[in-house]
Amino acid sequence: MSAEPPPPQQPRSSSGPDWSAGAVTRLTVPAQAPPSPPPPPADRSGADRRRLWLFGGAAAAVLVVGLVVVLVMALSGNPDPFRPDPGPVVDARPPLAKLCPAPTGSPPADPAPAEPLPPVSGNRTVDTEAGISYRAYDAPWQPWNTVWSAGSLEVPYKVGQHFVTERQYNGFSDYHASILSAAVPAADNDALSVNIECVGRQVAADVRAEYYPQPNRMEMIRDERAVVGGRPAWVTVFRLHFTQPGLRATNELAAVALIDVGRPTAAILYISIPGTHRQYDYVVDDALASVRPL
Repeated sequence: MSAEPPPPQQPRSSSGPDWSAGAVTRLTVPAQAPPSPPPPPADRSGADRRRLWLFGGAAAAVLVVGLVVVLVMALSGNPDPFRPDPGPVVDARPPLAKLCPAPTGSPPADPAPAEPLPPVSGNRTVDTEAGISYRAYDAPWQPWNTVWSAGSLEVPYKVGQHFVTERQYNGFSDYHASILSAAVPAADNDALSVNIECVGRQVAADVRAEYYPQPNRMEMIRDERAVVGGRPAWVTVFRLHFTQPGLRATNELAAVALIDVGRPTAAILYISIPGTHRQYDYVVDDALASVRPL
């Protein structure tokens, strides 16, 4: 038996490549994995609570500091605790204004002069700073030409008359008879009201304690509210008894008149007559009666 003829060959195409027979393989793109789901939101409740605690603690601390500052201010009286404490307030008032505050309410009625003041003639001592004038006397009286500030009140006597009764009685000091005047700050600030009783007695007490030998004995003659030169006044007249080695005088007549002249300063008229020269005792009453305000 004869073999079957081979199948006819297909003509080659001249327009494309010659693909060999075999299994056909396709190029495929692998599918992408789906995106992962977002993570669940974190639980922030714990952090929020911590933050609230921090804020609350800071606010409480600020409040406590503020309360402490207010308490310190209230207890110390210092309105600015961060500024150095200036220390206690210094009372700069004059000594007599501290000792004798201005009177409150209606002051006591001052005795009025029985009749108009008579005119005065003759020589006058004029103290423009004190605001008064008074009689000037002939020799042995001489003008006062210095400033004498004696006693704890340091009343500055700048105007008046004097004469020496004992020279260098203690080896270096002279003893004097005197008629002296001064102005003393006796009211607060610009107040025109003077506590004349308190100021007058304070000045008289200072005279006794600081101007004369200690101890001494006082014989009070006059201590009262009065009218001097038509102005309210406090007049103290007394005789002091004392002894001091080298001093012949053992007593002295003294007068202190505190005169309200309508200023923040009061006028002081101080008169002293040693017991060795009693013939001049009349000067006390005569000089007081001769006072006139300027």
